[in-house]
Amino acid sequence: MNEFRPNRLLSIACLLSIVLCLSCSKKRYADPLSPEEALQSFQLREGFKIETVAAEPLIADPVDLVFDEQGVAYVVEMGDYPGKPETGKGKGKIRMLADTNNDGRMDRSVIFADSIADATSVLPWEGGLIVAAAPDILFLKDTNGDFRADTREVLFTGFFANNSEAQITSLRYGIDNWIYANNNGQEGQIRFNRKPDAPLLTVNGGDFRFRLDRGLFEVESGSGQFGLAIDDWGHRFFTQNTIHIQQAPIAGRYLRRNPHLPSPKSSLNISDHDLVMFQQTPPPYWRKERTERRQKQYAEAKLDRKEYAEDHFTGSSGGMFYDGDAFPADYYGSVFTGDVAGNLIHRDVLTPLADSPVFVAKRAEGETDREFLASTDPWFRPDNLTTGPDGALYVVDFYRQHIETPVSIPEDLKEDMDFLNGNDKGRIYRILPTTAKNRPAASPNLRNRKPAELVDVLAHPNRWWRLQAQRLLLERRDLSVIPKLRTLLTQHQDPRVRLHALYTLEGLNALSRDLVRQALQDAHPGVREHGLMLAERYPDLLPQLLKMTGDSSVQVSLQACLSAGQFTNPAVVAALAQVVQKHSENGWFRTAVLSSPAGSSPELLSTLLNQKAFFSDTTAGKMAFLADFAHVVGRRNQPAEVTRFLGFLNSPIQRKESWQVAGLTGLAEGLTKAEAKTGGNADVTLALQSLENTARTEDVKKAIRAVREALAKPPSI
Repeated sequence: MNEFRPNRLLSIACLLSIVLCLSCSKKRYADPLSPEEALQSFQLREGFKIETVAAEPLIADPVDLVFDEQGVAYVVEMGDYPGKPETGKGKGKIRMLADTNNDGRMDRSVIFADSIADATSVLPWEGGLIVAAAPDILFLKDTNGDFRADTREVLFTGFFANNSEAQITSLRYGIDNWIYANNNGQEGQIRFNRKPDAPLLTVNGGDFRFRLDRGLFEVESGSGQFGLAIDDWGHRFFTQNTIHIQQAPIAGRYLRRNPHLPSPKSSLNISDHDLVMFQQTPPPYWRKERTERRQKQYAEAKLDRKEYAEDHFTGSSGGMFYDGDAFPADYYGSVFTGDVAGNLIHRDVLTPLADSPVFVAKRAEGETDREFLASTDPWFRPDNLTTGPDGALYVVDFYRQHIETPVSIPEDLKEDMDFLNGNDKGRIYRILPTTAKNRPAASPNLRNRKPAELVDVLAHPNRWWRLQAQRLLLERRDLSVIPKLRTLLTQHQDPRVRLHALYTLEGLNALSRDLVRQALQDAHPGVREHGLMLAERYPDLLPQLLKMTGDSSVQVSLQACLSAGQFTNPAVVAALAQVVQKHSENGWFRTAVLSSPAGSSPELLSTLLNQKAFFSDTTAGKMAFLADFAHVVGRRNQPAEVTRFLGFLNSPIQRKESWQVAGLTGLAEGLTKAEAKTGGNADVTLALQSLENTARTEDVKKAIRAVREALAKPPSI
């Protein structure tokens, strides 16, 4: 037997070798890199450096990072992703991080709160933290100084909570003293527990904002997913998976004031480079295989559809407005967005359009064929970004092998996928210019500063400091600073500082008509925009407000149009008619006019008719305005108003078939929706249905006669 042992051992060795080789050949996913190795995987814009601030085992599964007024860092950990925890058994944590030896790297971690299900975002407030953790927004606070939250209040409840990638998140403190949050347009009936008698708020189709100092909460326009960037002037930009940057030019409060609008668009993709990104990692096996299968199905079904496995945004997240003072000046105002599927960070430069109240997001010079940062490590998952007190750009890296909802992956492809692989890891990085001196992590100690000193901080070049100081002044409510704030508003050279002063006064209930009038006359359009919003509180400022519908800034002009719609003075109708005449080809202006009672009134149409110039030609924008106006008339479903509108269509100026068809088609659509909701006049709707897909004069005349006859008799049952 002994003579055969070597051969037997050789056979076993060969067998093991074959097994190992087969195992290696089936290995589809890369192993993780150490934090030190990961630094070598980054391809970063020339002139910048990246360094590790925190890593495992200090943190794991990080999804958000904030610094409070003391410069203390808080990290949200989402240990439940991608699963859904049992009630009361959440694995989410909020950690307080500290750099005890001032070497720029965190070395101490304290659990501020744990057992939180689906926490995604935090915001400092009144010495504690507001936490977005669907279905709730919580307020947690440490009251005894042990660095652990010992009070827990459910502020709001009722948010959608069935998908951790699409729920309430991205808490941001705005210049206007409101706190904003992304809701991804999800359904929900929201209760504010500090006002138990307040009616439930339906948030379907929108985002969310609230003011705890005033007890206010409402739906905001947009449908942001994970990432919300707000610029110095309050314009909001948000991310949503494949669309890495969108804008919502009209606030939700204006869109809601007319419930009869024809499904107004609330946001738009402002990127001029669409979905293309420059990824340095190959697509994961599951995505490549799934894409090939789907593409085959599209081809078999003869669908003109293309799906991409790489080099296209699919996991955009964490969009933020860079407002620090550590980068070169031309980087201020850039929007940085991570893509967790592409393992990169993208940079957009925002440019306002001259003829439209929106921005266009462009690639920066030097980044037209590459990203600001891209990694060759497929585990790099930049899910959030923020500016620190030191002005650096901080990157939150979830660091997981897989980051995808399992339900969207075919079962056979999930067999060798461990969705929790890496849930003991996580990194936070800091990006600075290579020439920047190493700054401490930051110890601003704003909590202990006197109110007058906080007013001085409103002029800091880093907006993190400005917003913290503004919030603290509101929380303290020390009225002794009012004279100093007025001086800032009237004399400071930086318009951003003037705006901070204006809203700090607003938060202290120290506004006056004269201060708002001064804001309306400010040299900077951003200050004028907010002056218009605040002028809505002062009816005697209406004449100045109406003049500003013709402001040289198109963004100011839009806001003047929106603010004018808050009033019912006859002068408003005349001003809005001028807006329609000037801006009829822009959909945002058309919506702004129609959103108000004055802008959708019969008097506005009569004013346009008397001016004659509006109906002198049939442009696409004018036709769209008339159709939308008619939709509102139909949806209001008032017989006298419908009859008056039909008379308008039959007037000499409107006897062009195209005008009549546009008006009657819009009227039909509106009446159909009114019937579905309120049991409107079915005979009127039936009479208008004959106009579908026709523009013949005889058909138009026949429809007008039929509508009049239907209106003259009782509605059919």
